[in-house]
Amino acid sequence: MELEGGHRNSVIKRRNPIEFGLVFNDAKEMGLTMHPKSWWFNLLYILAAVTCYTCAEDVTPVWRWSCENGRCLKYPLNAENLNTALSLEACKMFCNEYGTLWPRPTGEISLGSHLAKININSIHVEITKRGKSDDLMNAAAQRFKTLIPLVIPKGTMPKSSGKAVVVYLVNENPDEREFSLHFDEGYELRVASMADEKVNATIFAKNFFGIRHGLETLSQLVLYDDIRDHLLIVRDVTILDRPVYPYRGLLLDTARNYYSVDSLKSTIDAMAANKLNTFHWHITDSQSFPFVSTRRPNLTKYGAFTPQKVYTPADVRNIVRYGHERGVRVLPEFDAPAHVGEGWQDTGLTVCFKAEPWASYCVEPPCGQLNPIKEELYNVLEDIYRDMSDLFQPDIFHMGGDEVSEKCWNSSEEIQHFMIQNRWNLDSPGFLNLWNYFQSKAQEKAYKAFGKELPLILWTSTLTEFNTISNYLDKNKYIIQVWTSGFDPQIKGLLEKGYNLIMSNYDALYLDCGFSAWVGSGNNWCSPYIGWQKVYDNSPAEIALEYKNQILGGEAALWSEQSDTSTLENRLWPRSAALAERLWAEPATKWIDAEHRMLHMR
Repeated sequence: MELEGGHRNSVIKRRNPIEFGLVFNDAKEMGLTMHPKSWWFNLLYILAAVTCYTCAEDVTPVWRWSCENGRCLKYPLNAENLNTALSLEACKMFCNEYGTLWPRPTGEISLGSHLAKININSIHVEITKRGKSDDLMNAAAQRFKTLIPLVIPKGTMPKSSGKAVVVYLVNENPDEREFSLHFDEGYELRVASMADEKVNATIFAKNFFGIRHGLETLSQLVLYDDIRDHLLIVRDVTILDRPVYPYRGLLLDTARNYYSVDSLKSTIDAMAANKLNTFHWHITDSQSFPFVSTRRPNLTKYGAFTPQKVYTPADVRNIVRYGHERGVRVLPEFDAPAHVGEGWQDTGLTVCFKAEPWASYCVEPPCGQLNPIKEELYNVLEDIYRDMSDLFQPDIFHMGGDEVSEKCWNSSEEIQHFMIQNRWNLDSPGFLNLWNYFQSKAQEKAYKAFGKELPLILWTSTLTEFNTISNYLDKNKYIIQVWTSGFDPQIKGLLEKGYNLIMSNYDALYLDCGFSAWVGSGNNWCSPYIGWQKVYDNSPAEIALEYKNQILGGEAALWSEQSDTSTLENRLWPRSAALAERLWAEPATKWIDAEHRMLHMR
């Protein structure tokens, strides 16, 4: 590694307490006077500052770093090796094929062996082609500028000398701004240090989303060098990169416990940094209905934990917009016909609500399922779907559809009578017919509300078992999200039937596993805890084998029986970062080869 810009550097030293005292004495000699009370107040302030100053740790660098056999090892820093010494951050950048980039690029990558000093006050972004995505492009450019100072340690002010950085954004289709499972998120990034005291970076992409990813990567090529007290950037860079899977998601359940809007936005920030592109919002469940429905407000009025623990239309629009600017779609899930309860009490549209003993009617309390024979139910569903269409404007929609209890429906004489009239037996095949009756009518209302036949997602369930799914669900209309284990034979069966899948196999991607049970004692049902290593090694391609092209991607899930805003970050990260690299790059290697970069990323 060579550093551009000469070798007139010295070890950073703190100003000592004696110098601080001289400044104070100089002020007195200049004839400055103070009121006695002010004098005593300022004296106490200065004494406190001096005490704090003398107690502070010395931040003078004493180590240099050397890359040896893929590891950064430290050696004493002295005057003889100062000019060529590597800081730890610089060493990590050049001690790995992928530097400190996360997720690792999938195409050509060339990181030059030179670093250039840059001026943090002279970073410019130029958009070369204008169009309908201008607002998103401008937001991404502004966000990029806010990312650069984050590499500077707190309390440090790097030198402002150095080259200006000019970033050119070349968007081939500036009018393309909407999410799709089929768009191209790839980008090409080139960085070169010019003779005119500039570093030029150019990002080429098919659309805003590729441009945004390129800016994320570029931000990771900037580092703070504590030996020289400078911001540096890798020069002479070429990166060609695009994701392997189009769907790279993270599910958060905000119904069993409420999360603040700020915590959701913070999660989206972290997702953007890792190039995850789908925030799956499990926004309602049997425990609460915090989504404010303008067409059916009583669902929220009677279903939210408190009037304050809700997501208003303004909140949702804010979060959706926030995600869009960061390349993260906000995907709503309205789980039905099971997982409903609070909010539906007085509608007359549910059965077995809060039934006891709960274990006979549902997987966790409170129980509740929609009554599929009530025609009014489908008008309510259409209104909810319309509310979600207005606020989310999704390109795909999640309809839930798991853990439906036959015993719950069978507890209703009204439902029994309806099934007998339709010549459906009161057994598993009969209740599948009833479920299909519900799903078909709900699908029709969803298409009507969204104004188009957008792709629909359902969880794996008895309705999606491969030997009968073709009787109920069209493979051209439904995507199946797998939450059973990665060894479930249903996966191969669904792939053989031609269904596209999203992998959320609980044995690697359920982030709530490994904590205590929430009903009863002991650990929860999917223990033990899943470390980032297992998340990283969970390869959809290895699960699907010859059907890997039918895997749209994957998603980690945080169910919130025992999680809320206070625990959110440490439940999600760094494990979701491991998922991000797996889904972006689908590397042939295992976690051990990514460990050094993971330790840097986290």
